[in-house]
Amino acid sequence: MGNICGCVLTQQQEGSPERKAHKRPSSNQSAAAAAASALANSSSRWTRSSTRRRDNNGAADIIAKLDDATMRDQAIAAAAIILRQQRQGQGQGQGQGQPFDRSNSLRYPSHPNDAKKGYLPRSSSSRPPSLADPLLQPHQLVNQDVKLDDLETNHFVLVHGGGFGAWCWYKTIALLEAGGFKVTAVELTGSGIHSFDTNGITTLSQYVKPLTDYLEKLPDGEKVILVGHDFGGACISYAMELLPSKVAKAVYVAAAMLISGQSALDIFTHKESSNDLMQRAQIFLYAKGNDNPPTAIDLDKSLLRDLLFNQSPGKDVALASVAMRPIPFAPVLEKLSLSKEKYGCVRRFYVKTVEDNAMPVALQEQMVNASPPEKVFRVKGADHSPFFSKPQALHKILVEIAKLK
Repeated sequence: MGNICGCVLTQQQEGSPERKAHKRPSSNQSAAAAAASALANSSSRWTRSSTRRRDNNGAADIIAKLDDATMRDQAIAAAAIILRQQRQGQGQGQGQGQPFDRSNSLRYPSHPNDAKKGYLPRSSSSRPPSLADPLLQPHQLVNQDVKLDDLETNHFVLVHGGGFGAWCWYKTIALLEAGGFKVTAVELTGSGIHSFDTNGITTLSQYVKPLTDYLEKLPDGEKVILVGHDFGGACISYAMELLPSKVAKAVYVAAAMLISGQSALDIFTHKESSNDLMQRAQIFLYAKGNDNPPTAIDLDKSLLRDLLFNQSPGKDVALASVAMRPIPFAPVLEKLSLSKEKYGCVRRFYVKTVEDNAMPVALQEQMVNASPPEKVFRVKGADHSPFFSKPQALHKILVEIAKLK
């Protein structure tokens, strides 16, 4: 969600002439075409390309692209292993997943006595510990006295934001599972290791289908806590309206919390301050040709740290730089239809990220004021990706929300 705010801002602030309307054979494309036409012509920074920005810099550029593709494949392979282990674990025992014991860095074997004491395996990362991600042992984590049987549900379903994938939750999964919670990280259509082409996504329902399919298959009477990040906020709202009986609580983490009749595009047209960094980072993709609306939005990898991960550890920024994928454009334009009887019956909570360069606090507060949730939490020192920059603080909040009666 934060990943698209620059799209709207540029349209609102730069006054380049609009091009003549292009007739479309289908009236269903008119709204998207009008929005895309205004967006696509409002900034000279945007590059019209069916893939991404291309430079004619010879062999060096080709080698760089090949290296990038190799790193991306490796990151996706690692994500596949993580998710496969998680799913295998959920199929064992009494509905309880096995402890998540794999991050995207290697782990050294622990001393035999460490397991008895509840210590976590040691990481192979050579980066010195920082205040952004302090290393805490399970016995040091807050809310470890939770009685899971007393909770309405101990099952979290994590929904990533635009461009992200289930891989972004690896720290949150590890912490929650260490506390005995059941955790499922959903991979939305065309995201992470999902094989669908992002450029082919034409509706929000298509994008959210992996989430709604998962909720529909839950046993009768079983509920979950939905956690949505970034554009994942709009996705969990859609799911709450469709399947309210499956959702006990909803948590919006630096996420799009829309009201009925709003789209993600609408939210950012009302943003007061500019976001030049976002404008410089975005790259529109035109898989159906330059005369048609954009099919997706990509981000300049060289600007990811400053935009999304300005407080996050370097290893997590490196992971994101090779694992992030384009954001489908059509779902961004779609207005949500939310009712008090369905969406409104689910308890909502919002988590503000104070050092967020992609979705500034002012914009987060605007959404909170427009549709007040039950409670608002504030994470100091968190960038747009608190699951990287402040994983323990986010974990504390999620457990606290789970405990609320």
